[in-house]
Amino acid sequence: MRYYEKQGLLPLIQRDEAGRRLFSEDQIALFETVLCLKNTNMPISSIKQYIDWVIEGDSTIELRLEMMKNHKRAVLEEISLMRESIKGIDFKIERYTKQIQERKQDE
Repeated sequence: MRYYEKQGLLPLIQRDEAGRRLFSEDQIALFETVLCLKNTNMPISSIKQYIDWVIEGDSTIELRLEMMKNHKRAVLEEISLMRESIKGIDFKIERYTKQIQERKQDE
């Protein structure tokens, strides 16, 4: 959490007298969005831009929408690539499994 705060991805965090972070429901929702974007490989710089637009307010809704659409396209392309790549991995698993079974039969 400290990392995200230092990167400017958790703005306007309030603290209590002991220095502990206090999160509102909106801040928790924003943090969940940050995690979602990070987990789907959005660069920190792009997440920062998104957060900046959120802070700017409703005038940036179109920009945020376009960013989310572009990111979704990129994620779907990555998923497609991963699905294709898993076929190659499965092929190797089957090949090695077969080789091990044949070796055991020859013993």
